[in-house]
Amino acid sequence: MILEAATDIFGRVQSVRVLRSEPFLEEAAIEAVKQWVYEPMIINGRPRSVIFSVTVVFKLQK
Repeated sequence: MILEAATDIFGRVQSVRVLRSEPFLEEAAIEAVKQWVYEPMIINGRPRSVIFSVTVVFKLQK
């Protein structure tokens, strides 16, 4: 699954948009990404919000 995520200046995910997915796993992937916190992007010494893509891989255990 490929998602687009936007973070605030603190690295917290503010929004998630699905770019490519399996419909039955979509909500699980969105909820997972919303919980993640990233290192803030620093530009010219100041933290900035960022938009980026995230790949989420689900693996079934036997």
